Amino acid sequence: MNFPELPRRLYTLGEEPEPHNSISYHTDNTKLHTALREALTDAEFEELKESRLGVFIKFKEQGFGWASRLVHHLLGLKLDIKKKYEMWCLVGPEPARFSLLEFENITGLNCDYIEDLETPECEVTPQMVSFWEMMGVHREAGPSTDQIIAALKRCGDWSREDRKRLAYLSIFTGFIEGKKFSSATRATLARLVMDLERFENYPWGRVAFKVLMDSLWNKDITGCYTVDGFIQVLQVWAYEAIPGLGASIGLPRANSPSPPILAYDGSRGRRFM
Repeated sequence: MNFPELPRRLYTLGEEPEPHNSISYHTDNTKLHTALREALTDAEFEELKESRLGVFIKFKEQGFGWASRLVHHLLGLKLDIKKKYEMWCLVGPEPARFSLLEFENITGLNCDYIEDLETPECEVTPQMVSFWEMMGVHREAGPSTDQIIAALKRCGDWSREDRKRLAYLSIFTGFIEGKKFSSATRATLARLVMDLERFENYPWGRVAFKVLMDSLWNKDITGCYTVDGFIQVLQVWAYEAIPGLGASIGLPRANSPSPPILAYDGSRGRRFM
């Protein structure tokens, strides 16, 4: 039987870049999680966990073990695919795909298509301006993670709705955008929080996927490097895509929680393949 010819490898077999240091990323901020937990009542925190974005909070609470070497190894096995929003890795003789479909299946997030995904129409109202001032954020910018942490520490007398907005923005800055803690996020997206129902039902999975793939596109992995976005999903993708890997080193959790991003405790250290 003739099999279709695969695209070439980005790196010659046996000559993949060695990891120099752990991959830098910004989606495991314990200070942010602690400030969020202390700012909300027990009922508010549980409501957040059970929301459509609660998977991020549950993931943080389970203490997932990040395996940088495993993810770096996978990036070294990439095929030269011209599609920016697909990644194929050749693991042994079989190629494995990571795309929006896999991201959606692993995270359970809303990945529906929507026009103007990153530039939705959102009116700048006096209420929004007031809320931005309360957060200490310039009205033309989105909040940074550092600004969210500072706001969480002084929001005790805010209304329940404003604390909920701040909690959602914690997830937006800390996991969906996943940038350097001091970097501003996109105001066009952050402003959606003024309409809580719209924010809750927005396809944030699609946004998060795009942030991650934009950061990975043409990434130089031959030295030290940083990846924006929810990079831990690649580790869980490896557990799901490579037979036996998740069972042997992923530390699968009892009763296989759903979605799969919550089904593994992960493993740190050098042992990965």
